[in-house]
Amino acid sequence: MSRIGKLPITIPDNVDINYSGSEITVKGKFGTLQTKIPETIGIQQDNSLLTVSLKNEARNLRSLHGLYRTLINNMVIGVSEQFQLTLILKGVGYRAAVQGNEITLNLGYSHPVKIDIPSDISVEVVQNTTINIKSCDKEKLGLFASNIRAWRRPEPYKGKGILYKDEQIIRKAGKAGK
Repeated sequence: MSRIGKLPITIPDNVDINYSGSEITVKGKFGTLQTKIPETIGIQQDNSLLTVSLKNEARNLRSLHGLYRTLINNMVIGVSEQFQLTLILKGVGYRAAVQGNEITLNLGYSHPVKIDIPSDISVEVVQNTTINIKSCDKEKLGLFASNIRAWRRPEPYKGKGILYKDEQIIRKAGKAGK
């Protein structure tokens, strides 16, 4: 049995979970998330605990046990507390601004970069160089943050680029002089 898969999921009071067949829906104060789960994974709910179990112990199905327990747990945390990522713009003249439904980034290119913000993600810019991104869906949040970061990945020589909060860039020495 999976060590992660056998852990119970604690359900807060303000979260409703509905499951029927292969569909699970989680509702909370920050939104509603739903996903499909395989028929071989069973879900039991006891008061404020949710337990994920396997219906048969085949080797390829055991690998899914911990995965789906973690996915369901992330859905519960997302709709009750929300996930947050912080991006930091590091470089001369790098800045960000939110205008309506898009974020505008000045990253040293000859043009500003405009990225549309998905409807279920909220973006806040603090001091022009810090971007706070919040969402109840952890997967979409990470994908959106990586799309922003892809415009200027951190480089090892000057340390410029778009960094995640608390990310360490290992610096390289430049060219060796004579």
